[in-house]
Amino acid sequence: MTLSRFQKLRRLMLALGLAASLAPLLFIRPVWDEANHFTIEMAGAALIAIGILGRLWCTLYIGGRKAREIVDVGPYSMSRNPLYVFSAIAAAGMGAQTGSLLMALAFALLTWLAFSVVIRREEQHLAALFGAPYLAYCARVPRFLPDPRLFRDDNTLTVTPHRLYRTLGDGLFFFAAIPAFETIEHLQQSGVIDAALYVY
Repeated sequence: MTLSRFQKLRRLMLALGLAASLAPLLFIRPVWDEANHFTIEMAGAALIAIGILGRLWCTLYIGGRKAREIVDVGPYSMSRNPLYVFSAIAAAGMGAQTGSLLMALAFALLTWLAFSVVIRREEQHLAALFGAPYLAYCARVPRFLPDPRLFRDDNTLTVTPHRLYRTLGDGLFFFAAIPAFETIEHLQQSGVIDAALYVY
């Protein structure tokens, strides 16, 4: 399987996970009062922004290079999969748009679980492609959670603009959670949908 197929699989896994989580959310409502609900939503919007900016940062380094060389600088010096880390952060922000801390955590965990399948397949492919240098990189850098003590960078960076634009476009999808969950909330408050489960 090529890296482009891994990337398509990654997008499919994320889309399926989010779609599967949307149906039950129609019937879930947070227990928080209006002020706490709003605070959680705003914190979620900040997480989405952090996730998108982080994904752009990763793309600056990896865009167009992943199949040609081992990228081990910038965010990739701290985590082998920082793009997925930032996607999980943005997914937590999406979950927070429900006004529920539990849903924010659930979105992040579901995203991590979906990506963990893709990550292991990607690693097998990259190990076959690059051999011992890639295995040394794996031994040195954590698979998922970043270790800031490992950070190192290059003096120069070659950027592929169209990959940045595509990453930005993909990332803006996360903000679609805001109107989607506001609509669900409005339908619940107006009695069109009955909330069957109240969560924190």
